[in-house]
Amino acid sequence: MNTKIAIICVLVVLVVIVGDEVGVARAQVSCNPVELSPCTAAIFYLIQPSDACCGAIRQQIPCLCQYQSDLTLQDFINSPAVLQISTFCNVPFPTDCP
Repeated sequence: MNTKIAIICVLVVLVVIVGDEVGVARAQVSCNPVELSPCTAAIFYLIQPSDACCGAIRQQIPCLCQYQSDLTLQDFINSPAVLQISTFCNVPFPTDCP
């Protein structure tokens, strides 16, 4: 059970990375960290993220600030893996969240 929660949290962190871009309307996106499941391997094994991972992050851009403000996700948001994925996928880390 704890592993599933950790995976979800890590996926949410990846979404936070993309928060600065505005490509998809919030109404069309389900803000669910599980949507970042294609990024699991990149997060846990620090490997290059797949195209599916980068696509998932881009789709979750409207949700990133919400994820970033979640106290249960902060450790993941600041993880080296998330920064690596953000850089590789060319999705800037959000800096202007309320």
